[in-house]
Amino acid sequence: MSTSSLYLEKLFGLNGKVAVIIGGAGELGGALAAGIGQAGAHLIIADMSESACQSRLEKLNTLGVSAEYLIVDITNRESIKSLLAGALKKTGQVNMLVNCAGINVGTPFLEVDPATWDKIFAVNLKGMMESCQVFIESMLKNENGGSILNIGSVNSDRPLSLVFAYAASKAGVVSLTQNIAQEFACKKIRCNAICPGFFPAEQNRKILSEERVANIMKGTPMKRYGSPDELVGAALLLLSQNAGSYMTGAAVYVDGGFTCSWF
Repeated sequence: MSTSSLYLEKLFGLNGKVAVIIGGAGELGGALAAGIGQAGAHLIIADMSESACQSRLEKLNTLGVSAEYLIVDITNRESIKSLLAGALKKTGQVNMLVNCAGINVGTPFLEVDPATWDKIFAVNLKGMMESCQVFIESMLKNENGGSILNIGSVNSDRPLSLVFAYAASKAGVVSLTQNIAQEFACKKIRCNAICPGFFPAEQNRKILSEERVANIMKGTPMKRYGSPDELVGAALLLLSQNAGSYMTGAAVYVDGGFTCSWF
């Protein structure tokens, strides 16, 4: 191995680490799983659908990634506890938690009903909070602590039409991340967030009308959508104990310049 390769391995390599990726069967979660796994981590893909988990595992196997899966319902605390117990039984220790699970519904504000609002918050924020609680209790027992990566959104920073509950929940993700980071920094547990811009996925394609796409492109200096694998670099930085060792409470925007644009 060359000197440069050894250096990059030292900075960003995750060999010997175990990462639980909640929502890892989805498009963004799957891309993050592929990157984290190829950096050397053993993966536990956690999602609600067994068929989706199996499909994701097949794709990861073709990359030579070491991975297995467990089923979880992030809206159920006992299910999250079972996920942790299953992961510990399989691997002995969890070093990294990645929270990718999320849902979205696009409606005008006056048509947002309380049940839909509660459902979105149950997955996007409350479920994330509970998974962080459950896994931090385990990470506190690790000699080297652990690293948590939460997925926010450009909506964490600014409002967009039609996604009121989603935007409010994602704003909460950044606040949750920062508060966890503050409380557990002295206990070797880091907590950061990635806030993606526009990465078309199954949950948001249905609200991407021609007019909406035009407005998105107008406000995105790069004038294109993001590709899921463009989140991997930021994830490896934030998860790595070496490259990201002094980073906690950060919200890294990967958005093609959207949050710095005036339009």
